[in-house]
Amino acid sequence: MTGGSDEILLALLAGNADHVAELPAGYFEDVREEQHPDVVTICCSDSRVPQERMWHTERPGSVFTPSNIGNQVWDDHEGERIVDGSLLYPIHYTGTEAVAVVGHTGCGAVTAAYQVATGAEPPGPLGVTKWVELLVPVIEAGLESGLVDRDADEETVINQLVEYNVDHQAQFLRESEDVPDDVPVYGFVYDFHGVYGEDAGRAYLVNHDGVTEPSAIAEGLPTEYEPAVSSLLY
Repeated sequence: MTGGSDEILLALLAGNADHVAELPAGYFEDVREEQHPDVVTICCSDSRVPQERMWHTERPGSVFTPSNIGNQVWDDHEGERIVDGSLLYPIHYTGTEAVAVVGHTGCGAVTAAYQVATGAEPPGPLGVTKWVELLVPVIEAGLESGLVDRDADEETVINQLVEYNVDHQAQFLRESEDVPDDVPVYGFVYDFHGVYGEDAGRAYLVNHDGVTEPSAIAEGLPTEYEPAVSSLLY
């Protein structure tokens, strides 16, 4: 009889067995030797945010899926912020043509950075603290931007800061010399709290290659996708 962590292991093995059984013949045929994903999506490391499933991806090799604490597009190199290699690799080496920065409602990373920005100690351990502290200047800028309602309840403030962070990360990519000008950058907020609308699991488009005003974004999309355009800041 097994228990504890062994039960988790057995669940993983069983889940993978089901995955193998469900794959159609030739599923990996076109991607065994190389990959050419259409888009690289940088998401927050969160078990509630299904990176591939949210796009209803059915074929392997179509979405490159790095993630980290707070869907941050950068890393720190000797005190300088540089574009994270997990984003640059597919753009420079696999022909990936677009980037999507995906935040999510109720983000714990944004919440932690907000708490630090308003006087709390970093959460720790060091590997978590590093990423939270990288996010703190963004949160401080958001609070001073005039776009965030600082008098609102904390839940509202956090969700507005989530969107602000997505915009900020997208802007960093658009301004980086390492990201070609012909690679568009999209910003989304994945909503499973019903903050933006009633459709749980919808990824709301909040930034279209630098355009953040919802009506301006919607003008360039088919009418059927207008419900997917929204903002808590504009």
